[in-house]
Amino acid sequence: MDTLSGAEEAEEASASSACPVCKGAGFVHPRLSSGKPDYSRVVACRCTQQELDKERQTRLQQYSGLELELLRNMTFDNFDWKRVNLLPGQRENLKYAFDAALNFAKSPDGWLVLQGDTGCGKTHLAAAIANYRLQAGKPVKFEVVPDFLDHLRFTFSPESTVTYDQLFEEVKNAPLLILDDFGEQSTTPWAQEKLYQIINYRYNAQLPTVITTRLKTDDMDSPILSRFLDHQLSMIFTITAPDYRTDATASRKKITRGGRKGRRG
Repeated sequence: MDTLSGAEEAEEASASSACPVCKGAGFVHPRLSSGKPDYSRVVACRCTQQELDKERQTRLQQYSGLELELLRNMTFDNFDWKRVNLLPGQRENLKYAFDAALNFAKSPDGWLVLQGDTGCGKTHLAAAIANYRLQAGKPVKFEVVPDFLDHLRFTFSPESTVTYDQLFEEVKNAPLLILDDFGEQSTTPWAQEKLYQIINYRYNAQLPTVITTRLKTDDMDSPILSRFLDHQLSMIFTITAPDYRTDATASRKKITRGGRKGRRG
C-alpha cells in the first residue's frame, strides 16, 4: 500500500483546507454584468480580504495612539450622561455634549472644542470619538498634548527610533486629530510654537480636529483663540458637569448610609 510523503501530506491537507472560492490562490476574477468572470482583472478573495482587513485594523490601532486600555475602553455606550447628583441643567448640558460628540464621530467636519473642569467627561467623549472612527475602519490620531511634546523632544535623542519630522508631520497631517489636555503643557516658547504650527496648519487646511481643554477662552493665547472662535469652522462646547469622581463618592456614601439604615431596621 502506497503511503504519502510528508510533503505530499502537507500539500493534500493544504488543498483540503483551501478556500472553496479561490482554491487557495488568494484572488478571484470579478464578475461582469453578464455574470461571467472578467479574466482581464483580479481582486482579492474574501478570505484574503479578511486578513487584509485585520492587518489594516491593527495598523490603524497602532497609529491611533490609543495604547492605554483605559482610553480604548472609553466609548459612547459606556458614557453616562445621566450621572447621579447632577442638577437638571448640568444633565441636559452633558447630554448636549454627548450628542455633539456622537454627531462629530459619525461625520467629522470642522473642529470640536470641549471645555470643562477635570473629570467632567471631555476626555471620555474625545476617546469615544476616536474609538468610534477606529471601529469604522477610519484613521484617527489621539494625542495627549503634554505627552506629545515630550515625545517630540525625545526625537532629538540618539536613542529615538523616529525622527522629529516623521512625528511632527504625522500629527500635523492626521486625517482626524484629537488633542487631549490642551493647555496642560509647559508654556515654554518652543512648546507654544510647535502647538501653534499644528493648530494653524490644520486651521488653514480645514482638517477635522477635536480639542479638550480646561482653559477658558480668556486664558488662551490670542492667535490660537482666534482660530477656535471661527464659528464657520469650530464649535466650542463648555461642559458644566462637575468631576464624575465626586458623583461616584457621593453615590457610594448614599448606598452605605442606606445599607446601614436597612440593617438597623
